[in-house]
Amino acid sequence: MHEKSIVLLNKAVADELTAVHRYMYFHFHCDDQGYDLLAGLFKRTAIEEMVHIERLAERILFLKGEVELVAAEEVKKIHSVAEMLTLARAMEESSALDYNRWANECGANADNVSKKLFEDLVADEERHYDQYDTELENMDKFGDSYLALQSIERSKTRASAGPPAE
Repeated sequence: MHEKSIVLLNKAVADELTAVHRYMYFHFHCDDQGYDLLAGLFKRTAIEEMVHIERLAERILFLKGEVELVAAEEVKKIHSVAEMLTLARAMEESSALDYNRWANECGANADNVSKKLFEDLVADEERHYDQYDTELENMDKFGDSYLALQSIERSKTRASAGPPAE
């Protein structure tokens, strides 16, 4: 009865898995470069995307479907923070558009619970979009100084912590 919803929910799982993989990759590289604030943002977003996967999977299983845990795309090897943020913003925008469309499809197929789930996910994706858009605006506004300040802040924090405990 809800085969169409299951297909759409699994498409969302694939997109969310791709996002988790990319955001963790970005987190690792930002952390390695000393950009703690951006590293934290990517990590927090990846965790939120994992929660989305869990909610989608629970719905698929309720509908007696099979959860397909296959990412939609491979992780692109990106080391430029501006490119990371640009891709992240585009991913979130695309997800919000897809989820809006899929919410309507689920509603048209008499599956209002899946419709509501997609609507809830849209709100999260729009918030993520706004966070990445703000970071890109900060980079445009402050230039290379924006990233340098994050790196300096890490150095100050580590220097004030003193020597590691033995």
